[in-house]
Amino acid sequence: MKKVITVLAILLTVLLMLPAIGDAQLPQKSTTFAIAGGTGEAPILQVNGKSYIEIESLARLTQGTLSFKGNRTTLALPSANSAPATAPHPKARLSTAFIQAGIEEMSLIGEWRIAIVNAVQNNNPVPEDFISAHHRQAEKNLSLASAAASTDDDHSAFPLLTAEYNNMQKLSESYLALRKQSAFISPDTFNNDALEQQILDCSRAFTSMTGTHEFQDQSACH
Repeated sequence: MKKVITVLAILLTVLLMLPAIGDAQLPQKSTTFAIAGGTGEAPILQVNGKSYIEIESLARLTQGTLSFKGNRTTLALPSANSAPATAPHPKARLSTAFIQAGIEEMSLIGEWRIAIVNAVQNNNPVPEDFISAHHRQAEKNLSLASAAASTDDDHSAFPLLTAEYNNMQKLSESYLALRKQSAFISPDTFNNDALEQQILDCSRAFTSMTGTHEFQDQSACH
């Protein structure tokens, strides 16, 4: 009987302790530390009623620098008088992305020009859907070149591509107008044509810049 009572007493003691044990194992509420006016936050660790954060996190939040010497750790805070960092000035020179976009545009315009000139010389009309397709693609390539421009030289060179596109459009419209006026176009129509020669010269001038990656204004494009 005494053994039974002893066992029951032990079980009762364990049952009374379970709520306390369960409470001790409940996860603590997550809290964070942040600096007013700053960005980011760091987790807070609660130990014996006191709050702690990692020094690495503190250095990150304060934009400070940690240094270690022997058993001493030092946190250097940025000076309040430090000037805010400024965005780096865009590099000069032509960027690779812009050059690639520009070459694609010039190549397409070259195909467009050659198709029209050959059509006139050989009396073999160019289909209007061919011209329309090249017109749309040239306009798209020009937009891609604009998006690729990232340096000072890129932005200076972009008007040359725009001028080349505009001149090619004028030549194309001139050809289509001639086709509507007559079924036959003289093969020497574009011989010594200033606009056709300007398109060709501008393309060559732009290509010459791609070798040096440096912008040089090209009168042939204006």
